[in-house]
Amino acid sequence: MKPSVEGFAGRIVRWQQSHGRHALPWQGTRDAYRVWLSEVMLQQTQVATVLAYYERFTARFAGVRALAAADEDEVLALWSGLGYYSRARNLHRCAQEVVARFGGEFPRTAAELETLPGIGRSTAAAIAAFCFGERVAILDGNVKRVLARVLAFDGDLANAKAVNELWSRAEALLPASEAMPRYTQGLMDLGATVCLPRNPSCLVCPAQDVCGARLRGNPEDFPVKTKKLKRTAQSLWLLRAHASDGAVWLHKRPAPGVWAGLYCLPVFDSREALEEALPAGSEASDGAAFKHVLTHKDLHLHPVEVRLPRKRKLQGEGDWFGAQQWPALGLPAPIRKLLDG
Repeated sequence: MKPSVEGFAGRIVRWQQSHGRHALPWQGTRDAYRVWLSEVMLQQTQVATVLAYYERFTARFAGVRALAAADEDEVLALWSGLGYYSRARNLHRCAQEVVARFGGEFPRTAAELETLPGIGRSTAAAIAAFCFGERVAILDGNVKRVLARVLAFDGDLANAKAVNELWSRAEALLPASEAMPRYTQGLMDLGATVCLPRNPSCLVCPAQDVCGARLRGNPEDFPVKTKKLKRTAQSLWLLRAHASDGAVWLHKRPAPGVWAGLYCLPVFDSREALEEALPAGSEASDGAAFKHVLTHKDLHLHPVEVRLPRKRKLQGEGDWFGAQQWPALGLPAPIRKLLDG
């Protein structure tokens, strides 16, 4: 059974009104800055993790002009620990372009929004639908799952042609413009709380009697996506040089690469390479190795500690940062944890 445009959208709108999420800090507003910030932060990140970061960002940068005027290092410092740091760099660039190109006001259409750094098709559509009521479909991970199941869409979403077809099917289900904010939120809420990847709660789903996957008895088989990125592993050695006054030696990571643009301990591919960078006569001790998990890679990190007088300089770019300075820098989460420890 295929849901009708009116029937499916109406179910989602009514369900969201009575059962959806209403207490998240970026809800109940049509402020494009706040909606945009939440959408970027929520990319591949759980709501529970985003909440504290969102509050800190909006407290420090009340609007797009404040963010545009900030130093990138401060933006990265506030983002530290949230991961996917290209999002933070694009966030900063996007704010600057909104000010430079649009006078500090976000454009009102998804097509224009998509021209900004870090804003893809689904994020642009979410901003346009939430803030300006544009009749445009979103297709983030949660919504893909909901619609693929409802439509029993068996196209392989590892294939661009199938994704484009699902976009078209999503657009055909859109309600009238005035219902767009609640409909869009409803799809997101349904995917986040009911139509879960595993063990979906079909009995409380507002679309249960028109859901093709449920009627087939195999909702967990949707969406179909055959291509999986292979996990890899890498070992890195971290030189933790520190002075008696609490200063640590840090340098800014180059781009592209892991932790690009962030301040970091010097990183080496082997213990031998690290030893070659040590000042003559210094005594280094190995700390406990630990694993840091990225999306598609496991980093096995090996800290090596050395105490140096602050007047000494290590090879290559970098500098000493005092105990009152380095906590405010943009640091990768495992490096911050290591230094805090």
